Amino acid sequence: MLRYLYADELHKFPKLAEGMFRDRADQFKTRLGWDVHVNEKGEERDQYDDLNPLYVIWEEPDGSHGGSMRILPTTGPVMVTDVFGHLTGGQPIRSPLIWEVTRFCLSRGASPHTAGAIMLSGGEVMEGFGLTHIAGVFDARMIRIYRLIGSSPIVLGSEGTGRDQISVGLWPYSAEDCNRVAERAGIPRELSRLWFRTAFGPTARHRFALSA
Repeated sequence: MLRYLYADELHKFPKLAEGMFRDRADQFKTRLGWDVHVNEKGEERDQYDDLNPLYVIWEEPDGSHGGSMRILPTTGPVMVTDVFGHLTGGQPIRSPLIWEVTRFCLSRGASPHTAGAIMLSGGEVMEGFGLTHIAGVFDARMIRIYRLIGSSPIVLGSEGTGRDQISVGLWPYSAEDCNRVAERAGIPRELSRLWFRTAFGPTARHRFALSA
């Protein structure tokens, strides 16, 4: 199932949280060779994890971490502006209607529908909170994954070549895309919406302070 948890709620699910940060270390440091910090617990964390972001986590039936991503509003500190702003044509992405998604991570043992489920959560967040776009930073290997899932971004800019290419992109909200991703992930939209409503209530209230 999908869980939507703010950083200050992770202590309620210690196994899930520990698995997420360790799988991030495994994916980004071990497998991809990124220049990221891994702490003494074997967890990959950065300064954006200190901003009480929203995490979307796929929880496997045994309670372990299957995959996850991190969400922050672009009205505050975000990677697309702070680190990769030079890839957006000199125009910072900053709007209460655009949130950033980073650290898209899959565990080595993730079930086949996990990536699609996590992408579907992005659609639920946009629909539920009235967002127009999701912004993200991604490497070259993700282009094919996004295409297979059924939701490809509008690429704003890229640097590097081949497998080392890094891009910034925007996903506009699309009900059609949400339904297509749900179908390919094998998750009924009503079930996905139920997970979202369970986390945020029928009026879908988030805890971010949005000031453009």
